[in-house]
Amino acid sequence: MSTFHLTISTPDGLLFDGEVVSLRLRMIDGDLGLLANHENYVSAVGAGEAVLVTEDGETKRAACIGGMLTMLDNKAKLLATTFEWAEDINLERAQMAKTKAEQRIAEAKENSKELLLASAKLQRALVRIKVKS
Repeated sequence: MSTFHLTISTPDGLLFDGEVVSLRLRMIDGDLGLLANHENYVSAVGAGEAVLVTEDGETKRAACIGGMLTMLDNKAKLLATTFEWAEDINLERAQMAKTKAEQRIAEAKENSKELLLASAKLQRALVRIKVKS
């Protein structure tokens, strides 16, 4: 099967650098799937699950929230704001974050700034729970 080179980085450093068969992740305007020789592409990343298949057939899942993705000349670069491999997610902590965010949303009432912040935290917790499940 054809592959392409993928690097995944966050502000904390390099998380992946290798050949993959495919990458699927949530962009700001919907899900995107990349295969080898995809046309050149640049877009902002949304919040959702990222799934990549390595050249040896291993499927790796992660929670990916925010950032930019480029695909240029069969090389993809994902610069994510937050990127957590499924095996690194603490499910109990994510469920507590979900509960806390839901409480903050209920208490926000007319404070739009607090509501927006709590909604973002809820979305992050839900993505992490989905990926870990």
